[in-house]
Amino acid sequence: MELLPKKIEKELPELYATEHIKTAEKILQVRYLSIYTNWEWYLVEYKQEEQLAFGYVKGHENEWGYFSLKEFQEINDESLKIVRDENFTPTKFKDIKELQNGGN
Repeated sequence: MELLPKKIEKELPELYATEHIKTAEKILQVRYLSIYTNWEWYLVEYKQEEQLAFGYVKGHENEWGYFSLKEFQEINDESLKIVRDENFTPTKFKDIKELQNGGN
């Protein structure tokens, strides 16, 4: 499975493009899951050249931050499996109730 198909990648906002949008209104574009842990990553913005994403991370702490799809790929090669949720539909942050406990 591709972590970020070209079709999706072309439609993603660039890094910092959604700075002016309130947190509750930000669109979570892509969801990633770790098969062996409870971690989740929700991509909001993306810089293609660096394979760097900004979004919401649900793990030990729930917070907004940066994550690297290049590192995800490297991790996958070493056996910790991170996959894209192929059934996820882009959704506003405020509309995903299970994230609201740790959201800003």
